[in-house]
Amino acid sequence: MTALGFLYPGHSAEDDYPRMEQLLGSDIRVDLVHTDIGEDAHRVDALREMGAPERLAAGCEALRLAGAEAVVWACTSGSFVYGYEGAHAQIRTLARAAGMPASSTSFAFAHAIGELDAHRVAVAATYPDDVAQLFADFLGASGVEVVSLHGAGIITAAEVGTWTLDDILTLARTADHDRADAILLPDTALHTASHIPTLEKELSKPVLTANQVSVWEALRLTDRRVNAPELGALFTREPIVQV
Repeated sequence: MTALGFLYPGHSAEDDYPRMEQLLGSDIRVDLVHTDIGEDAHRVDALREMGAPERLAAGCEALRLAGAEAVVWACTSGSFVYGYEGAHAQIRTLARAAGMPASSTSFAFAHAIGELDAHRVAVAATYPDDVAQLFADFLGASGVEVVSLHGAGIITAAEVGTWTLDDILTLARTADHDRADAILLPDTALHTASHIPTLEKELSKPVLTANQVSVWEALRLTDRRVNAPELGALFTREPIVQV
């Protein structure tokens, strides 16, 4: 049994995680602990507070008791908002607090882009423009070229959590670009686990979503690869473990 640990802020699209656990099958277990969200706002000061070390450390004991082998801070905006170096410091602090390998959704995107050998991406963000730009800056610091960036201007994760597949497709199509090798949907408040094959079919390219890459990153930290086509192209790359 490989146990994956996630710290998830508040309550929006957490049901993506049991859905992905079901699709992974085999001997993968997904353990999720909710962190205190503070103020639900896609605003820089609120996001920095959401990702504060004490908020993340508070969930670590429950994951240790559950037997988690790695932990991912499953919040993109609550990590990239610190900048590239600050986001590194955040996961180093988290790893010390948790006593296990750690990462965040922001770095999960950077690593997943590399896994797909994608050099240029389009970003379809639910965030306001200033927050979306911080994600593009983070990707740039990771060596990724952002050829298109669109922010939907949504302030709260609660609102994002109500979005339908049609809403997500509209956002992704608006952000898409002919030069983009992949499309990124960076908000972990979006329900995407059931929609990835449809998104990739409709957009004719790989789609990386926040909760999807978070789970893939936790598997990477535990040296596991799982072939799960229902989770998109990312989960069909040179699998070591077949489900």
